[in-house]
Amino acid sequence: MKDMNYYNTFIQVAEDCPASAAIIRKAKGESKTIPVIQYEMISNHPYQYTQEDVLFEVFAARNHISENDRVSAREKFFSKGQPCLRTSSLGKRYGWGIHHNAQGKVAIYAVESDDYIKIMNDKGITQVKAMRSKRA
Repeated sequence: MKDMNYYNTFIQVAEDCPASAAIIRKAKGESKTIPVIQYEMISNHPYQYTQEDVLFEVFAARNHISENDRVSAREKFFSKGQPCLRTSSLGKRYGWGIHHNAQGKVAIYAVESDDYIKIMNDKGITQVKAMRSKRA
């Protein structure tokens, strides 16, 4: 299986991100949206999960995959290409930058924060932008 994680990389907010300050989405009703699950998972556990962990856990939660079935489901999930966190609404719409450390573990930073600016200006970290929502 191919490694889909980024290492020592910062995903800046998209050029067309409408948020000038980070927005914290809340769940509406019983089912959580993808950005809510991603936000809760990463913000509550900074640098604990890789991009692959986050992508799969969102899929597993939304598809009610039991703990017993997760190993085989994860293999099947990654057997075909999956969009990376550059496509996440966190960076596209809600103003969150996603930092991947040297081990590939992720944390999020609000676009208006000093930490976001510090990571964005760090020449030792690969800088990429979240995907645009609209074509240029």
